[in-house]
Amino acid sequence: MVRAIKGTLVECDPSIKSIIVSIDSENNDLIIMDLDDSHLVVKDNMVAIMKERLELRLRETVPYVENDSDSDRDVK
Repeated sequence: MVRAIKGTLVECDPSIKSIIVSIDSENNDLIIMDLDDSHLVVKDNMVAIMKERLELRLRETVPYVENDSDSDRDVK
């Protein structure tokens, strides 16, 4: 019997893809198929969870930089 899994094609930079693969390696619950350097097929019901985990990982590794470009201007 053939079993189908509904998936979503994800296109991203290779660096982001490597983070997603790393996240998936913890539980193997996200990725259905690794297609190439910038494409993955992710379980359709796990896309929102993947985004949350990715944002958390990025917050841990990339420092937040506030945009102060407007604060340098004098408004009158």
